[in-house]
Amino acid sequence: MASRKTSRRRSREDEDKYSVLLPTYNERENLPLIVWLLVKYFGESGYNYEIIVIDDGSPDGTLEVAKQVQQIYGEDKILLRPRATKLGLGTAYIHGIKHATGNFIIIMDADLSHHPKFIPEFIEKQKEGNYDLVSGTRYRGNGGVYGWDLRRKIISRGANLLTQVLLRPAASDLTGSFRLYKKNVLESLVERCVSKGYVFQMEMIVRARQLNYTIGEVPISFVDRVYGDSKLGGNEIISFLKGLLTLFATT
Repeated sequence: MASRKTSRRRSREDEDKYSVLLPTYNERENLPLIVWLLVKYFGESGYNYEIIVIDDGSPDGTLEVAKQVQQIYGEDKILLRPRATKLGLGTAYIHGIKHATGNFIIIMDADLSHHPKFIPEFIEKQKEGNYDLVSGTRYRGNGGVYGWDLRRKIISRGANLLTQVLLRPAASDLTGSFRLYKKNVLESLVERCVSKGYVFQMEMIVRARQLNYTIGEVPISFVDRVYGDSKLGGNEIISFLKGLLTLFATT
C-alpha cells in the first residue's frame, strides 16, 4: 500500500511542468550561459521544463543569439516569443504567460544575477508547504548580495527596510525578481498590478498578501551582472519611491 501511494505521489509530481520566463534586453553575452545553467540544473533534478525567451527588440542581437541557442537545445525546450520594442517587465510576463504550458511559472533575470542552482530548492519549498508562490530572499538565512558597491547595498537595504515598515508584506525581500508561482496565481496577480519597473515586483508581493496567497522563501545569493550595464539609475530610484508611497496610500 505504501509503495502504491509513493508511486501515485511521484506520478502527480511528474505531471508538474515549470515554465521559465526570461525577459531580455541586450543580454547577448549572458543568454547562452543562463540557458546552459538552466538546462543543467533542470536535467539533474529531473523536473519537466521549458524556457521562454521574451526579447524586447534588443539592438545588440540578443534575439539572433537566442535562435542559435534554440537550435542547440530544441524548440520544445527553448521558446522564442520576441516583441518589437521595449514594453516593460509586467507586459513581458503577461506575454510570456500566454505562451507558457507549465502549471508553474519561474521568473528570473537573464543577466546571471540569479543562479539556476536554487530552482530545485524553490520547487522543494513549494511542494513542502503547497505555497502559492516562493520568493528568493537575499535578507534571510545564508542569503546575500555579491559584487555591489556600498551605494547599491545601502539603496537596496534601505528600500527593503522602508517597504517593510510601510507595507508589512510578510516577506523579507520585496524588490527581488527570482520567484516561483503557481500559474493561476501569477495570472491573478499580474491582472491586478498597475506598477512598472522595479516597483512591479514589490506590488506583486503586496497584492499576494491582500489576496491571502501563501508565500514561501528560499535564501539566495544575488551576484551583480558580469556582462552589460546595470539598469538601476536615479530615475528608477525616484520611480520606486513614488510607487512605494502609492502602494502605502492605496493598500
